[in-house]
Amino acid sequence: MNRKKILVTGGAGFVGSHLCERLAQNSQNEVYSLDNYFTGSTDNHVPGVEYIKGNTSDIDKLVSFRPDIVYHLGEYSRVEQSFDDMEAVWKFNKDGIFSVLEFVRKNGCKILYAGSSTKFGDGGLGRSASPYAWTKATNTELVMNYGDWFNVPYAITYFYNVYGGREIASGKYATLIALFKEKMKNGEPLTVVSPGNQKRNFTHIEDIIDGLVLVGDYGYGDEFGIGCPDSYSILDVAKMFGGQVEMLPERRGNRMVADVITDKTNALGWSPKRSLKDYISELRSLNWDV
Repeated sequence: MNRKKILVTGGAGFVGSHLCERLAQNSQNEVYSLDNYFTGSTDNHVPGVEYIKGNTSDIDKLVSFRPDIVYHLGEYSRVEQSFDDMEAVWKFNKDGIFSVLEFVRKNGCKILYAGSSTKFGDGGLGRSASPYAWTKATNTELVMNYGDWFNVPYAITYFYNVYGGREIASGKYATLIALFKEKMKNGEPLTVVSPGNQKRNFTHIEDIIDGLVLVGDYGYGDEFGIGCPDSYSILDVAKMFGGQVEMLPERRGNRMVADVITDKTNALGWSPKRSLKDYISELRSLNWDV
């Protein structure tokens, strides 16, 4: 039996490293990562994966083999910060998607594109609320067009507020759950962006990976949402952690709600198995050390 060659862009990042790890556990897979290490880290490298350093805009020069599937996760992925990082957003998200789509078109392989649930935010108004949201929303349209124009097989997934091991815990690219955990460890107030009642559907990384592998194997088309149906406000989450809260000014692009669209993923047999409340309870019981 021929081994399956799988390329994960962003494979040294938070979600990508977990995906690489899961895929590499199957001995029938040859797993490769392409990452520019903008937010990825060599600390996230896992056994059984070959790592290639570089931008997705140079994929044609950097990848000399034909993958069976490309999991395209390697894009800029912060909402509020994207206003200050416009050049990086364009390079990683717009230049990158064109090069990756041309690569899969020429090589005749499937692309799984990690879209952004921000485009479903606030009744659809969220798609243009930030440079990040707009580039991701328009990229999903381009992926679908390549499917129609050039018969490129594709699946588009949407993550909802991923948390778990290997999150970025500090700095301007930190994610909320890791940031709160770090502040609790350090005895610092939990910083909440006003108004605080904006709701999120926090989804554990292992549930995300379950969905990604399933959609990669069996999914075709758009709207494969991977998100927990339970939603919590940011203030609700702060209360779960139990720390002192410090309110921060409102920020542009910060959506209030997002529709969770998981019907097509559920139809493949996916459902979330982990809860945010249990995760935070475990962190508290272990004094924030996991």
